[in-house]
Amino acid sequence: MSLQTLQDLFIHEIKDLYSAEKQLTEALPKMVEAASNPQLKQAFEAHLEETTSQLERVHHLLHRFEVNPGSTKCDAMEGLIAEGAEVIKEKAPASVKDAALIAAAQRVEHYEISGYGTARAFAETLGHADAAKVLDEILNEESAANEKLNVLALNTVNPAARTAK
Repeated sequence: MSLQTLQDLFIHEIKDLYSAEKQLTEALPKMVEAASNPQLKQAFEAHLEETTSQLERVHHLLHRFEVNPGSTKCDAMEGLIAEGAEVIKEKAPASVKDAALIAAAQRVEHYEISGYGTARAFAETLGHADAAKVLDEILNEESAANEKLNVLALNTVNPAARTAK
C-alpha cells in the first residue's frame, strides 16, 4: 500500500470498508442464529439485508474509481467478528447472550460509523460529491442501526438479562 496522497488514503478507506462489509455479511447469519430474542433476530436479519446493499454500493464506488478491492482485508472487522464469535460460543442464559450479542454488534456499528464518517470527509475534501453522498447515506444507516440496537438493549434485552440466572 502506498499512501502518497489524500486520494490514495480515500481509496484505501473504501477498500477497507468493502472488506468490512463483506466480512459482516458472512458473520450476521451466525448472529441471527445465536440470538434468542425475536426482535433481536429480526434486527440482525434486517441489518444483513442493509449490509448486503451497503456492500453493493461500496463495490460500485470502487468500480467508479476503477479500483479492484483486491486482497485488502479489514483487520479491525476481523477482530470484532472474532469477538462476536466468542460471544456466540459462550454458555450463558439466553437473555445474557442476547445482551452480549448487542454489545458485539454495537462495537461493529461504531467501527463502521467511524470508517464511513472518515471516508465521507475525505470524499468531500477531494470534491467527490457523488461518493460523499453515498457514503453519507450509508453512515446514516449505520447510525440508525446502532440506535435501534441501543433502544432494543435498553428497553427489552438488558432488563431481561438483569433478572437472568
